Amino acid sequence: MNTSSPDPVIKAMLLSAGLGTRLQPFTLKHPKALAMVNGKTLLERNICYLQQFGITNVVVNVHHFADQIIAAIEANQGWGSTIMVSDESSEVLETGGGLYRARTLFRDCDALVLMNVDVLTNLDLYVMLAQHIALGASATLAVMQRTSSRYFLFNQRNRLCGWRNRKTGEEKLVLMDAPLYPKAFSGIHILHPNLLQRLPGAGKYSMVDVYLKLAPDYPILCFDHTGDSWVDVGTPESLAGAAAMFQ
Repeated sequence: MNTSSPDPVIKAMLLSAGLGTRLQPFTLKHPKALAMVNGKTLLERNICYLQQFGITNVVVNVHHFADQIIAAIEANQGWGSTIMVSDESSEVLETGGGLYRARTLFRDCDALVLMNVDVLTNLDLYVMLAQHIALGASATLAVMQRTSSRYFLFNQRNRLCGWRNRKTGEEKLVLMDAPLYPKAFSGIHILHPNLLQRLPGAGKYSMVDVYLKLAPDYPILCFDHTGDSWVDVGTPESLAGAAAMFQ
């Protein structure tokens, strides 16, 4: 008799609705999700990246040149994954609002991987997922020790306590603890589906404020993957860097 517990059901959402203004002139005629790195689009690369970890149910939200993204998914039969489109054609909702609109697509999963489509990495999602589940986190944020204009602030137990804008000096502290460690967000989150019930509702908003509001009462933790390959493909220059890093 097999008494082992079933594998957790993991779904993903690739955040693909942004205008990609830093990637102009390409994004004047195309969505950033279809920017190419060594002959493959960012969208294809991240769908295939998720497949490495057995994640084949993926939601893609669309706004900027939405028709091009939908056409690419259909022409390539989802690159072997089951792709559901969350339509944000009427307005860009940012991460929080986009997640809220798509929330009903994640009812039957044990965890949700939320990822910016313009991030490429070799982060081991198996390890990150194992930590997320073992610690009972409401959310786990992938972070690195690197230079950034904005940082999440974590205590010694890797729990979110605040946020800091290095350029403006603005700081938001929601848990008083010391010392605090600034870490740069990598654009990859893992969420417990219960967190979706705690979103503010419809509208346009960032997940940063959501996490800061929830952090005093719910475990918002970090997963430090410093040393992994990682690039934010947000500019024409970073496209060249990504091509050197990811074949």
